[in-house]
Amino acid sequence: MIDDYLGHWWVLTLRGALALIFGVMAVAWPGITLLALAVVFGAYAIVDGALAAVAATRAAKGRRAPLILLAVAGLLFGIMCLVWPGLTVLVVTLLIGIWAIVTGVMEVMAAIRMRREIRGEWLHIMAGALSVLFGVLVLAWPATGALTIALIIGIYAILAGITLIILSLRVRRLRGSTP
Repeated sequence: MIDDYLGHWWVLTLRGALALIFGVMAVAWPGITLLALAVVFGAYAIVDGALAAVAATRAAKGRRAPLILLAVAGLLFGIMCLVWPGLTVLVVTLLIGIWAIVTGVMEVMAAIRMRREIRGEWLHIMAGALSVLFGVLVLAWPATGALTIALIIGIYAILAGITLIILSLRVRRLRGSTP
C-alpha cells in the first residue's frame, strides 16, 4: 500500500492541504458550509437521478419501475435541495437529532438488560443519556445544532488535513531512503 504513494507523496500533501483549507473555511463560516453541502448534495442527487433515468431507458421492460422511481426521487430531491438549501440543512439536522434520541434510548435499554451480565453498565447508560441529551438539544435548537455539526466537520477536516500532510512528509522521507 505504501508503495502506491512512494512516487506520489505529493498527492497526500495536496489532499491534506485541501482538507485543511476546507476545514478552516468550515470553522470560519459554518453556515455557508452547510448551505454549500446542501447545494452539492442537491447537484449530486440530480446527476444520480439523471443517470438512473438513463439506466431506466436501457433496462428491460419488467425492470424499469425501480429505476424510474429512483430517477424521479433523485431529480425531485436534488431540485428541492437546490431551491431550498436552508430547509435541507434543517431537515438533516432534525433527522440527526431524532437519530441521536432513538440511539440513546436503545443504548440505555441495552445497558439495563445487560446489567447482570456486565460490570460498568452505567457507562453504557451514560453514553445513551448523552446521546438523548444531544438529540434533545439539537431538536430544541436546530440552527445551533446545524452550526455545531458544521464546526465538527470543519475540525475533523483540519485534523485529517494535518495528518495527511504529516504522512506525506514521512512518505517523502521514506521514498528518499528506498532503493
